[in-house]
Amino acid sequence: MSESQEVATPAPWDPAAFRSGVGDALRAFVDQQSSWLDELGEDASRLVEHARISVTGGKRFRAAFCWWGHLAVAEPDDPAGLLKACASLELLHASALVHDDVMDASDVRRGRPATHRAFEALHRERRWSASPEQYGAAAAILLGDLLLSWSDELLRTSGLPAPRVLDALGYLDLTRSEVVTGQFLDVSAQARAASDVDLAMTVLRYKSAKYSIERPLHIGAALAGAGEATITQLSRFGLPLGEAFQLRDDLLGVFGDPEVTGKPAGDDLSEGKRTVLIALALDALGAADRARLDNSLGKPLTAEEVADLRSLIDASGAHHQVEEVITALTERALAALDAADIRDEARGVLRDLAAAATQRTV
Repeated sequence: MSESQEVATPAPWDPAAFRSGVGDALRAFVDQQSSWLDELGEDASRLVEHARISVTGGKRFRAAFCWWGHLAVAEPDDPAGLLKACASLELLHASALVHDDVMDASDVRRGRPATHRAFEALHRERRWSASPEQYGAAAAILLGDLLLSWSDELLRTSGLPAPRVLDALGYLDLTRSEVVTGQFLDVSAQARAASDVDLAMTVLRYKSAKYSIERPLHIGAALAGAGEATITQLSRFGLPLGEAFQLRDDLLGVFGDPEVTGKPAGDDLSEGKRTVLIALALDALGAADRARLDNSLGKPLTAEEVADLRSLIDASGAHHQVEEVITALTERALAALDAADIRDEARGVLRDLAAAATQRTV
């Protein structure tokens, strides 16, 4: 083979460079929005600034799975446009986190005050009238709505071919409906203090698992012109992996190190989240310990109380059970990935992303 006939070797996948590129795309988009929103005055500028904060940092898993959903089918003709499309999913994620923090009454997000707490503090500092809590909640709801709207806008204006963007928007529409419905199932389960494994898995699937991995793969593949067969194959990989990803997140919400997660120790316990982990623990504990765990959920907890509840959950076997489920789901996902009719370059990177998503500490 002559030099002119040599096949170009694809550049190696650089996760850090990809995350940086997504961050640049998000900053550029928010700057574009601020160019006219800032004209509306200090309040609008403050909302934009919190939008910037909301899209800063994070693991960029959703953008990465979108990117490799596309590369599973074909190399991108317009990498810059595809990067914008992938970044649109990080706006969706930021919206969900802002709203989630309001619903869970969280104080902290990524080591900083949650959006509604930051606006509450501003209200108190300026000594404005009415309720600081109501102002903070209203500001956060509206910021989440704005970020949700922007996710659609960034995908539509990515510059990719209109017919493929239209196909991808269909999956984005479905994703947003699933996330909102999953969130409502979650708050309803908490309101009823319902701890049922099947219900918890349904909440997990629609609130997080599908929009974290399966739907980003679909959006990326749709942007590459994938057919239904490929979409189905990607689902067989993405859905169980998304469930394993969220189960890992649930473990971190109870057992994670605050210095690493940026959230208080045992945050899910004090927020009263009725996760699969909690449902399994309540099923296995004796009556007295079950009542102690159940009655502690959703209340402010000291470090000692968190440690005590962690010990109860460990003793129940629930922690070990969830680890086993994560392993089984990941193995199922990887088997589906091995069988999928996709490009081998993408298969290798998707295996690496699967490990990063399920073996993380943050």
